Amino acid sequence: MILLDTHVVVWLAFDQAQLSSNAKAAINDARQHGDGLAISDITLLELAMLSNKGRIRLGISLESFLSEVEARFTILPISGRVCVRVLGFPGTYPKDPADRIIGATALVEGLPLLTADRQIRRSRAVHTIW
Repeated sequence: MILLDTHVVVWLAFDQAQLSSNAKAAINDARQHGDGLAISDITLLELAMLSNKGRIRLGISLESFLSEVEARFTILPISGRVCVRVLGFPGTYPKDPADRIIGATALVEGLPLLTADRQIRRSRAVHTIW
C-alpha cells in the first residue's frame, strides 16, 4: 500500500499527465500487486477546500465526488500517534498542517508517500516515491 499526497489524488482524477512515470508505475503496482492506495482523512478536507476555492472543478456534487474518493482509497485516520509524530518533524519539513499530518500518517503506518512536493522529498523525513 502507498499513501498519496492530496495533489496526486487531484492529478489522478483530473490530469494524469502530471504524474511522473515512476508515480504511475507505483500506483499500478500497488493496485495490482499490493494492498492498494491510501489517503489521510485530511485529504478529503483539502479536496473540499480546493473545490470551494474553484481550484478544481467538479462535474458532480462535492459530496458525490468525496464519496467516490472514499470508495477508491483506503482512508487513514488522524490518530493520537499521528499527532505526536507531526510534532517531531525537522525544520526542513513543510510547516503546512495538512502536509505534516499526511507525512506523519505515512510514518505511523509504515507507508511510502507518493508526492511531487520537493520540500517534503528534500527533507528526507519520510520515505517518498516520485
